[in-house]
Amino acid sequence: MIRKHSATLHGHRTSFTLEEPFWIELKSIAAAREMALAQLIAEIDDSRPADSNLSSALRVYVLDWIKSNGSR
Repeated sequence: MIRKHSATLHGHRTSFTLEEPFWIELKSIAAAREMALAQLIAEIDDSRPADSNLSSALRVYVLDWIKSNGSR
């Protein structure tokens, strides 16, 4: 199921939609990297191409993380 989420990035509130498995994995990655979830989302947002949206960038980041760190 896809759900709407929101986070504060650089002092501004933004929203994005993610399927539950991506959301769970994103939280797991933040924990593995010992950083706040909002900090991880801001990092991904800062590094995404200008022509991509945040939801897509988050999904690609999760996929890249899983590919780089082995599947579960």
